[in-house]
Amino acid sequence: MEVTIPLGSITLRAEDVSQDMYGSIDLVTDKIERQIRKNKTKIERKNKNKVATSQLFTDALVEDTNVVQSRVVRSKQIDLKPMDLEEAILQMDLLGHDFFIYVDVEDQTTNVIYRREDGEIGLLEVKES
Repeated sequence: MEVTIPLGSITLRAEDVSQDMYGSIDLVTDKIERQIRKNKTKIERKNKNKVATSQLFTDALVEDTNVVQSRVVRSKQIDLKPMDLEEAILQMDLLGHDFFIYVDVEDQTTNVIYRREDGEIGLLEVKES
C-alpha cells in the first residue's frame, strides 16, 4: 500500500508492503501521523519568535483608531478674570478641576495652573511672541 498526500510545499508519503491489508493501513496511518507531527513541530519552532503579519496590521489599525477618536467633542468659552495665583489655586480647588486658566492681576498675562501627578501645582506662563 502506498499513500501520497500533497500539502502545499510539503508532500507526505508512506508505504507498506504486507499480506494483511488492515495491518498495512494501520502502519501507513502511523507513518503519516508521525510526519504530520514532525512538520508541525518544525513549523512551530521556526515561527516561535515571529510576530504574525496580521498582528502588525492590527496594532497599526488600533493606533490609527485612537488618533481618529482624539477629536474635539465639546467646545466652551470662558471669561478670564484677573486674579492672583493664590486666588486661582482656590478657584481650581473649588471647581474640582485639574487645571485653571486666569489672567494675572499684576502683569495682565494669561496663565494656566494645573495639578501635577505628585499633587503639587504647576504654572504655565504664556508669553506673547
